[in-house]
Amino acid sequence: MTYDEGLAQRIREQLAERSDITEKRMFGGLSFLLAGHMTVGVVGDELIARVGTDRTEAALARPEARPMDFTGRPMRGWVTVSGPELAEDSVLRHWVTASVAFAATLPPK
Repeated sequence: MTYDEGLAQRIREQLAERSDITEKRMFGGLSFLLAGHMTVGVVGDELIARVGTDRTEAALARPEARPMDFTGRPMRGWVTVSGPELAEDSVLRHWVTASVAFAATLPPK
């Protein structure tokens, strides 16, 4: 599967000031990692965002979010973000910021 390089570049731009983020091809797309933990990624033309189990319900209340489900079983603590809202830089910034903040609470791998 290919991923939306334009969306990946927009994420890179939002993370440009951070030197602790790495990129890795995963899930047929591209993932951005903090201390070895996935934060956000691009699969096809959608964003996947790690928000944590405690914040999943609030994340799913946003119109652009739905449960992340690759296998028929939603992944806990993750959401998929898509739709026209994702074209807005402020929406993308929300998800990138929330995901990096959550990953920062995890111990380094």
